[in-house]
Amino acid sequence: MGDLQFDGYITLNGSYCFAGKEEVIYKHCIPAKDISSLIHYQKESEAFPVILVQENGMYLNYKNDRVEEVLKLLNFPEPPVCPFDRMPVKEVFQIIAFFEEHQEERIMALLPDCESTRWSPLFTDVVPAGSSKRVGIDHMIAYFGISLEETLSFGDGGNDIQMLKHTGLSVAMGNAEEEVKQAAKYVTSSVDEDGVFYALKHLGVL
Repeated sequence: MGDLQFDGYITLNGSYCFAGKEEVIYKHCIPAKDISSLIHYQKESEAFPVILVQENGMYLNYKNDRVEEVLKLLNFPEPPVCPFDRMPVKEVFQIIAFFEEHQEERIMALLPDCESTRWSPLFTDVVPAGSSKRVGIDHMIAYFGISLEETLSFGDGGNDIQMLKHTGLSVAMGNAEEEVKQAAKYVTSSVDEDGVFYALKHLGVL
């Protein structure tokens, strides 16, 4: 991003949004009972790595090869490894859960107030029910007094589909799955082929 400054940020799949550098305009955390249910399941049934994302930090219960692969793939810093019983007790806005797709229905049934927004076979983002990038956009434009028709979104993953269908203009990256491309009004080249730049030129923004 270089030296670009942004007026606002929609983060954690829309569950944590802020203006400027620190003014929180919307946040929606996962209910504590769902977190407790997840921890109990891991202790009593099967364990799998999870990253609990909090307001000012994130914690990983344990690391395996799948976690290392994802962190390397995303060029993402490794969160502190901390067993559940030693993690700080704070609001959790997202769970990055490293369970497989065939486990999803069983595990998500334990989290009735959450939704899975999978965009990789290696893990899924678990967010509070009702949270999405679409919801985050609505809070952001209400704060800044922008109409929905003035919005433009870019996406390449399954967790972008709601957003792409919602904004005034929408662009799917060339590397996106077909379902994502179908949700957008325009498909550009891939992320690695300057897709954002070419889309902005095509749409007359640049």
